[in-house]
Amino acid sequence: MCGIAAIVSHQAVNQELYDALTVLQHRGQDAAGIVTCEAGRLHLRKENGLTRDVFTNAQMLRLKGNMGIAHVRYPTAGCTSSAEAQPFYVNSPFGLTLAHNGNLTNTEELKKVLFIEDQRHINTDSDSEVLLNVFAHELQSLGKLHLTVDDVFQAVSGVHRRCRGAYAVVVMIAGFGILGFRDPHGIRPIVFGEKKSEQGSEFMIASESVALDVLGFELIRDVEPGEAVFIEESGVLHTKQCAEKTDHCPCIFEYVYLARPDSIIDRISVYKARLRMGEKLAKKVLRDWPDHDIDVIIPIPDTSRTAALQMANILGVKYREGFIKNRYIGRTFIMPGQKMREKSVRQKLNAISLEFEGKNVLLVDDSIVRGTTSEQIIQMARDAGAKKVYFASAAPPVRFPNVYGIDMPAAHELIAHNRTEDEVRVAIGADRVIYQELNDLIDAVRKGNPDIKHFDTSCFSNEYITGDIDDAYLERTEALRNDNAQLTRNSENFIIGMQNGD
Repeated sequence: MCGIAAIVSHQAVNQELYDALTVLQHRGQDAAGIVTCEAGRLHLRKENGLTRDVFTNAQMLRLKGNMGIAHVRYPTAGCTSSAEAQPFYVNSPFGLTLAHNGNLTNTEELKKVLFIEDQRHINTDSDSEVLLNVFAHELQSLGKLHLTVDDVFQAVSGVHRRCRGAYAVVVMIAGFGILGFRDPHGIRPIVFGEKKSEQGSEFMIASESVALDVLGFELIRDVEPGEAVFIEESGVLHTKQCAEKTDHCPCIFEYVYLARPDSIIDRISVYKARLRMGEKLAKKVLRDWPDHDIDVIIPIPDTSRTAALQMANILGVKYREGFIKNRYIGRTFIMPGQKMREKSVRQKLNAISLEFEGKNVLLVDDSIVRGTTSEQIIQMARDAGAKKVYFASAAPPVRFPNVYGIDMPAAHELIAHNRTEDEVRVAIGADRVIYQELNDLIDAVRKGNPDIKHFDTSCFSNEYITGDIDDAYLERTEALRNDNAQLTRNSENFIIGMQNGD
């Protein structure tokens, strides 16, 4: 999960790109980067950290130009090296920079071909650099000195033929324009919009519609699966379907947790989808536990508020804010390393005792992934005086890794993997656990756009829509993603940084 943005304007875009990253900060807290283009010259700034920490006033002033792309990152394989901050750059052909949200599933195969056949060097472990070099080779193989828009679309078609997995991408071609494209399954979100001014139309591409809203752009639509959008530096917009075959399967976890509630993804309101998740959960309680003794429903801030409020309305139970959140602590789901996540929970949340004391409390969260955060929060509720603590998840049990750009860890680190729901209840210390049914989750999201026939639900169902995921692939992924591997990489990066004087 990362956030991407791109703007073509008639004036400087550095401030707008910065503002876009602050709006998309929830999609990545590990690193941030912006690259702009002025008279064919690229200006780049990227580094580890939050957007507000990466860019100083002096650095912003150096980001000159009327078009640019930007990225906020979190590492899907646990690496926190600043070398993997985006956007990435290659000078040939033409000068290309790329920012990517998602994860390729045939990275190792592509690396070999890029080195042996395409004679391109990959300098990091990032699949985004691989993706950039695949696009660069496809563009260079056309043998053109002067590009046309059709040449760009032809190169995107080449990327679709060679790359598998999830990718929502923005690319800037120095002195020519900005490109956005989406994998043929449309797993990760990407939208584009327009803002009209006296000087003419400006265009923006971003991961979520909320970034367009905040910057005053009017949403045109989502980039379709397999489609490419190209905006010339002069402000002319072109679109083309570049994939031979498409099968729209957006990631359902975007609606559960990843996206902001004020975003619209694939014509589905995230906010309304979460309301319907709460409605489905409430109906499950009424069906399976009609004589419940819930006194109060309390959300785990922030993403579960919408579902929790709807549950309370339907069940006729009081809704209360029982936890106060420290806004200066990042999202624990996307923090690298288990110890960092555990430490941050107590720093992030504090219980209001009077809302818990002597009550049977139903805590509502968007999902239960590793379970350690849920366990700590349940204990906090008990320490605040709760008589009984029930726990509801707006998502089904997360039992399998995600390989399409979400850092859901190795299977054995998932609390629900090879456990029954009652065993999960015991493990996290709850008096009762209520999980969303997968069919109910799908119905809650699809109601916003019935044209979508199916979703990527792999972390719940173990069904991987790209058809290239087997046990051997998952074992390799586990070796990269488990917490021990992350700690080793982070230690190595720290030592390298000390040696370099960082």
